[in-house]
This record gives sequence, C-alpha cells and structure tokens, in this order.
Amino acid sequence: MSEMKKDEIRESVRSNYKKIALKVVNSDSCCAPSCCTPEENQNISVEEISKKMGYTKEELQNIPNGANMGLGCGNPQAIADLKEGETVLDLGSGGGFDAFLASPKVGEKGKVIGVDMTPEMISKARSNAEKNQFVNVEFRLGEIEHLPIADQFVDVIMSNCVINLSPDKRRVFQEAYRVLKKGGRLAISDIVLTANLPEALQTDMNLYSGCIAGASSIEELSETMKQAGFKNISIIPKDESKEFIKEWAPEHKVEEYIVSAIIQAEK
Repeated sequence: MSEMKKDEIRESVRSNYKKIALKVVNSDSCCAPSCCTPEENQNISVEEISKKMGYTKEELQNIPNGANMGLGCGNPQAIADLKEGETVLDLGSGGGFDAFLASPKVGEKGKVIGVDMTPEMISKARSNAEKNQFVNVEFRLGEIEHLPIADQFVDVIMSNCVINLSPDKRRVFQEAYRVLKKGGRLAISDIVLTANLPEALQTDMNLYSGCIAGASSIEELSETMKQAGFKNISIIPKDESKEFIKEWAPEHKVEEYIVSAIIQAEK
C-alpha cells in the first residue's frame, strides 16, 4: 500500500471520529459506519451496547459523563489484569473510557496514558480528566504507528477496536514492542477476519472507518506480531460478538466475515 493511500485512510478515519467526538451519539455502535447518523438507530443506549461488549454495570457507573461513546468491540479491561503502580498505554483512547477505568486499578503510583490521532477526541478526554480530577491519567495527540512514548516505558498496552483502523499494522506492533518494558504485555480487543471480504467491501472507505474493511485474519495478525518480536501470542475469536456486529452494516451482512477477538501477547 502506498504512503498516499495510507494517508487517505488515516484522514478518513480521523474525519469520522472527529464527528463522533463533536456529537455524542446514541447508535447501535460507533464503530459502525452508521455511527454518525444516530437518528436511524435510537432503539438502544450506549450503556446497553457496552454491556454487550463485556463491561459491567459498576464499570459504566464509574466513568465521567460523555467518556463512553459506545466505541469498541470488547472489554480489554477484562484481560489486562492491571496492577497497582503499573504504567498503562491505551492505543486510540477516544474520549478516555478505558483510560478512566484503568486509573483506579493502577492507583496513585501508577499512570495511564491515552494516545489518539483525533484532536477533538483528545480535547474531550482531557476535559473529562480535568473535571473529574483523574490526576494519574494524561492524553497525548499522536498516531499509533508513531507513538509519542519513550522506549521501554509502559507495562501494559490496551486497545479497543482501533488497530484494525490502521493501514500499517506492522508498524503499530513494532511501536508497541518498542515502548513496552521487558515482560510487558498486550491486552487488546479487536476485529479479525473469519472469511475473505468481497472486494467491494474491502475498498469501501466507510467500512474501513467502521472497523470492518481494515480487519486482518488471525494468521496474518499473529505473524505480524511475531515478526515484531512478541511471544506467547493468543488470539481468541468471540463468536457471540456477531450479535452486535450484525448491526454495524446490516445491508452487507458483515458478521459473516468478521468477529471480535481477544488478543494477548508478551514482550
């Protein structure tokens, strides 16, 4: 893929999530192409979406207003096993939802850093952090392919349905490996391919921004992570996720091609 094409994809994704940041929506999923037209999908709340993805009622009650925008395809918190004093990096942190949930788990001696390439998302997250006095959380503007993080700085990397949006996943995992401490770990929820997407869907930019067209197969993702240096790689598809994925683009029946997966690895 040419650098020009990669930039075109990034700009499309950035534009889509700018719209989401500027308008808190109530749709079937903001990872879906329809997320910026919520008037068509008023039958389910963001909280209900998040419960389907694996978040508990208690977790949803303990975050700032507006931080949860229904983004994602799972709950990386459930597999991160965060410990007090750890430094956590959230790739594609959006409004700060997962970062705020991680904050009390790592405590005063720990730190949570969110990185997002959309200025409007960073502004929203920083505002939420300041208003709610999350002193151990910060948000940095940057691309996940070029992380504004020092070498061997973080203990855990979380991400929720973001890496599929990158046009250069090889670079994403190289950067993740660079910033992790030795023994550091990945705790990722993301979309993987279970069947080859039709060419018409692969080239649909709306479906790329909607966490569909950019998905990789389990084999391809595993090999990319292995080449970056990761070990103990585990990618477990969650078939039950088809229940909410089928709402993302029902006219295309995308649940026949993609599924959410739990992705873990160590440095």
